[in-house]
Amino acid sequence: MKLNEILDNPGARKSRMRVGRGIGSGKGKTAGRGQKGQKSREGVSINGFEGGQMPLHMRIPKRGFNNIFAKDYAEVNLGQLQKLVDAGTLATDGTIDHAALKAAGVARGGKDGVRLLAKGTFSAKLAFRVAGVSKSAREAVEAAGGSVEVIEVVPAQEKAAAKKGSTLAAKKAARA
Repeated sequence: MKLNEILDNPGARKSRMRVGRGIGSGKGKTAGRGQKGQKSREGVSINGFEGGQMPLHMRIPKRGFNNIFAKDYAEVNLGQLQKLVDAGTLATDGTIDHAALKAAGVARGGKDGVRLLAKGTFSAKLAFRVAGVSKSAREAVEAAGGSVEVIEVVPAQEKAAAKKGSTLAAKKAARA
């Protein structure tokens, strides 16, 4: 066998049908779309349309709701942090914030910051700067001799809006 003798199996590749190219092709005039109507036109999108009957996706009942004002926290349990401290992958000196937890691989996502939760045992003396903390997590950290500082995290979109607003205010002040 040579490289120039390699072929596909018969029927493996089917060539594209060129429609609307004359009566002799067998697919001329209406190009296999029949006569008139919505489906004979270009740009048809009728998936899920059930001939005027109420479609299935509209018959199924709605459930719950999506809170658009909910905060998106990266939730971190104290038990996870204790394991990292024991393994030596989390530095115990200084303040532990979102960046430090992200670098340690514990805080994933969380555009509104980190929230500490009290699942697991905790005995390390650490200082935290986080966006949220549960009551029991705060008690566990303070019982171990650490401290928790809760900060307000401003998302990037709000920072940009505030910055834009301040430049507008500065321009108005310059005019007056």
